[in-house]
Amino acid sequence: MEPATQLSLYRQMVEIRTYEEAILREYHADKTPVFDIGAGQIPGEMHLSAGQEPVAAGVCAHMKPGDSITASHRPHHFALAHGVDIKAMTAEIFGRVDGLSRGRGGHMHLFDPAVKFSCSGIVGEGLPVAVGQALAFSRRGLDSIAVAVAGEGAANQGAFHESLNLAALWNLPVIFVIEDNDWGISVARATSTSVTSNAERAASYGIPGVRVEDNSVEAVHASAAEAIERARSGGGPSLIEVHTLRLWGHFEGDAQGYRPELEGVPGLDPIPTYEAELRDSGVLDDSEIQRTKERAETRVEDAISYAKASPEPDPADVSDFVFA
Repeated sequence: MEPATQLSLYRQMVEIRTYEEAILREYHADKTPVFDIGAGQIPGEMHLSAGQEPVAAGVCAHMKPGDSITASHRPHHFALAHGVDIKAMTAEIFGRVDGLSRGRGGHMHLFDPAVKFSCSGIVGEGLPVAVGQALAFSRRGLDSIAVAVAGEGAANQGAFHESLNLAALWNLPVIFVIEDNDWGISVARATSTSVTSNAERAASYGIPGVRVEDNSVEAVHASAAEAIERARSGGGPSLIEVHTLRLWGHFEGDAQGYRPELEGVPGLDPIPTYEAELRDSGVLDDSEIQRTKERAETRVEDAISYAKASPEPDPADVSDFVFA
């Protein structure tokens, strides 16, 4: 891989982590001394993607303007990597009027039509939506592709199988990306899924399926390159499952008592691992690492400040911008 590409992947992962750390900080800032999930400037559940950065960075590196992504309830890493407006996205997470949906959607319902990004709190909801987007691209004669992102738990939903079947039948330009972080909330994959890899399920629908181990951003990048090129050239859908890592809880406030392996999780963090690889190969040095982190911090903190300065919605407008 070219050093410039490696640097780009590293920078993207650092920015995502910096963002998630900032949201973590702001989310908990006013939920003390007793944690109350409904209190504070960011009330409600919060699902952060620390540890899963390689999936978003590796896939989105190949996407072009006009391509679409439907993400899961853990969406920030893909939103940032796909180019969602970081300030409007942050304002939405804070529930402010300058947010993507005027503060009405929150962090699980981020919609940015400008870059064709959406996500949902409903498990597996984005899979059939991506199939519809791919059908539209195909009917219009475009070379755009759709990417549907879901967790390994969503691969047990009926929508997963219906979507793969229809995409294969119609030879649509869609890539299904499954993030296997081993846990569907608190349920281990081994106790909920009959196959060892969801990539095996692709064969049932006559499409290619590959599993990427070790949470490697370069391996994700390589697999996504092949799948996306196939889709753009009329070769149809593919499935990529990445064995990734959820560094933090399913949601903020999750005590994670169900995770026997939790003690060793920090040592599997993909960012310091990749940083060490790039140091060893001479691609990174201390000055570049410092510049990367400073750029990310500036961009993220500007977005946090923008969100906090945005007004809160007027309760009198509660019925505006919704279906009647």
